[in-house]
Amino acid sequence: MKPKTRCLCVTLLLFANNIVSSLQQTKQPNIVFIVADDLGWNDVGWNNPEMITPNLDKLAHGGVILNHSYVQPVCSPSRTAFMTGYYPFRVGLQPHGVQLNKTFLPQELKRLGYATHVVGKWHLGFCKWAYTPLERGFDSFLGYYTGSEDYYTHERTVGKCHGIDLRFNNSSLKTENSTYSTHLFARRAVDVINEHDTSRPLFMYLPFQAVHSPLQVPAKYSRMYEHIRDHQRRKYCGMVSALDEAVGNVTAALKRRGQLENTLIVFTTDNGGQTKSGGNNYPLRGNKATLWEGGTRGVSFVHGAGVGNPGSVRSDLFHAVDWFPTIVAAAQGKTSSAIDGLSHWASLSKGKPGPRHEFVYNIDQIKGNSAIRLGQYKLIEGPPGEPSGWIFPPTSWSGGKHIDRLWGSESAIMDRQNVSVYLFNLEFDPNEHYNLADVYPELVASLSQRLAEYHKQAVWPDFPPDDSRGDPAHFKGFWSPGWC
Repeated sequence: MKPKTRCLCVTLLLFANNIVSSLQQTKQPNIVFIVADDLGWNDVGWNNPEMITPNLDKLAHGGVILNHSYVQPVCSPSRTAFMTGYYPFRVGLQPHGVQLNKTFLPQELKRLGYATHVVGKWHLGFCKWAYTPLERGFDSFLGYYTGSEDYYTHERTVGKCHGIDLRFNNSSLKTENSTYSTHLFARRAVDVINEHDTSRPLFMYLPFQAVHSPLQVPAKYSRMYEHIRDHQRRKYCGMVSALDEAVGNVTAALKRRGQLENTLIVFTTDNGGQTKSGGNNYPLRGNKATLWEGGTRGVSFVHGAGVGNPGSVRSDLFHAVDWFPTIVAAAQGKTSSAIDGLSHWASLSKGKPGPRHEFVYNIDQIKGNSAIRLGQYKLIEGPPGEPSGWIFPPTSWSGGKHIDRLWGSESAIMDRQNVSVYLFNLEFDPNEHYNLADVYPELVASLSQRLAEYHKQAVWPDFPPDDSRGDPAHFKGFWSPGWC
């Protein structure tokens, strides 16, 4: 080959490689958004080596752990934040579901060319079809509408109403009685991956039922924790390991199809662990359904396509409302500035400083409590909720009792519950031992004024009374839309 010809070939080869590299960099990633239900801070391997979660640990350590990721105190509001990018107190779930004028995340992603699927727990309204997944941007749905149910029979009882809550798209599903839901949802997720047309990017929202009560799991998983004497904790930990196996099955399916490298995996809990049902948040204070860190600081990570600096831990503030704009940005789209969420994609992909310095934990007009975070300071107004102590897992010497290691006795904790205002410096006191409200009254006044501005935006949550029109007896034994 002549020198000029060889030079030309090398130039063309380099040009072709640059084009391929450019296309790889601009290709929209698949996105799998995994939500665990009621998973506590102390219930994953990277926070607690006693937990057997090898698949989640591998993803977390091979991605970026979000060490200050916050969610709502309970599940439905967190899902509202995930899907809309709005603080739930601004949405109100009026009256049977999320307002229909709110754009959901899959609707935004469909505009960007994504195929969209949801597998698992909905819990965002179902009294009429307009509130259900296929009307809110998803191409397919396998899962259940309500907040909890039996893992095997998929039955739910509310008062005198009893029925099955399991759907494939808009049809009631009768063929999966006795199928453990964690296995069922993982199997469906694998089917979605296998059947996906890879000429389009995939978005799969995968909110598992696990590890919400009732405590149910095949015996082989709870046997992994035979050293735990507490029955509830042993069974709960087995549920966590079953969830971990399910996540491993999903990532294995992506790998078999050659899609794992081009998939962004997001993982988060929806709120803190429920210590009354086996979960644990130690060393964080409190529990699910409280404004303490144990109810609101959630385990979370991102892994895969586009994520920069894998193997790192970020301490930027991140809130549940931020997933909406962050995921849209990862998909190469933009979101409205009207939402409360902020995109962290530049932080997660390029290592830039995080954009969030303030967020509202919650405003609950019914309970009469609210909380705000500004920088390192957290202000709580009103009763934060119970339990309010620091609860060791039952495997420790304490037997799971409420303990205050720094202040002394359990009674000392209870004595402080008459306090109506709390101020914590979470940089130096991340587990909320020292109430500084009396030390810095000017800071309390400033944060209280800021929180009052958010109160003005709050929509009163109009929870309707139980409606007999929704009784599954009217719908052949299934919890169904069509009654409001």
